[in-house]
Amino acid sequence: MIRILLSLFILFAALPARAGVDIKEMTTPGGLSAWLVEDHSIPFVALELRFRGGGSLDAPGKRGATNLMVALLEEGASDMDARAFARATESLAANFSYSLSDDQISVSARFLTENRDQAVDLLRASLLQPRFDPDAIERVRGQIISSIRSSETNPRDIVGRSFDRLVFGDHPYATSLDGTVESVTALTREDIVAAHAAGLTRDRLYISAVGDITEAELATLLDHLLGDLPETGAPLPGPADLNLPGGVQVVDFATPQSIVAFAQPGIDRDHPDFFAAYILNHILGGGGFESRLMTEVREKRGLTYGVYSYLADKDAAKLWMGSVASANDRVAEAIAVIRAEWERIRNEGVTQEELQNAKTYLTGAYPLQFEGNGPIASIAVGMQMQGLPTDYIANRNDMVNAVTLDDITRVARERLDPDALTFVVVGQPEGLESTVN
Repeated sequence: MIRILLSLFILFAALPARAGVDIKEMTTPGGLSAWLVEDHSIPFVALELRFRGGGSLDAPGKRGATNLMVALLEEGASDMDARAFARATESLAANFSYSLSDDQISVSARFLTENRDQAVDLLRASLLQPRFDPDAIERVRGQIISSIRSSETNPRDIVGRSFDRLVFGDHPYATSLDGTVESVTALTREDIVAAHAAGLTRDRLYISAVGDITEAELATLLDHLLGDLPETGAPLPGPADLNLPGGVQVVDFATPQSIVAFAQPGIDRDHPDFFAAYILNHILGGGGFESRLMTEVREKRGLTYGVYSYLADKDAAKLWMGSVASANDRVAEAIAVIRAEWERIRNEGVTQEELQNAKTYLTGAYPLQFEGNGPIASIAVGMQMQGLPTDYIANRNDMVNAVTLDDITRVARERLDPDALTFVVVGQPEGLESTVN
């Protein structure tokens, strides 16, 4: 029977979304706000919870505490140790996942309607009554330390850490949310309990649910699940003071190809020019093989297998970022081409054909993101965190199509800044020397 339920769960999770997404805003009797998309066609619910703050909430000297805490949420709760909790979850054909980023703690739950109450009881125990057993702490601590040590020899991880140290200064973003071997080794159970109290609180909670549940049923479920969370937690960090001086920082590391991260100041998601910048980035480096950077760096010159750019909208920092990897004897040329293309598109703009192709792709690909209850729930909770309205899904493509060539030209000139474009290179690049510390 369990195998059948699990198979049904996988099937339900993969079913395509309906043509429209009708989001209801609701408030529970206990004062919790949530977004709901009802769909009674299948007996399945996807629930998404987000707590703003994430790894940035680590207390001074306790780097990695929130990461360790989140990793322990499924390692035993209430009167169940880790194995008992896993068995109980499996017996209900439920699925819970917990993850952490710099800006949020994410909790995803998937459960069948017939097992909804029992699944919610389990999830509640993991969020409100985690055991943090000593043996579980040491097991997970060991896994994290092993991962940290592995990352110390991974050039892609090294470039990420080096970039963060350079750009973010004394902000929490400047250090890995995993912590260091030393900081994670020193964490106590009391530190983990404190991280739990700091991060899982009502004042930074966002909720969405999609599937076979009514507004009244969801209200009862949420007040039971989350009503006893603490009201407030640790203060959120302020904006990062970005250090993007332009130039290159080289981090010596013995590897046959150099890994490069680059960035300049970005744009806030709420800015009126965001969609113009979003489309511009697609043309510049976000559009795969059709992008300018891919054409110039890979197709014409064969300097890399891939190069891309993207808009990074972190809570405390807005960046226009990118990445490339190239052989040590060719990476200097790759960087020169990226800089030149950055400047060319700023000065000359894009063509009407490029703009139309970008719009066609972006509007055509958007509906494909709504592939089932789980993705819709995840998108809906993300919309809440970004301050978007419930009708954003219906109107998003219209906002893309409303961008004109004049908009793109103006935003390219105002926003692209080749002088601020800062490169961090990990490897042994030939013909490149550090110009920034």
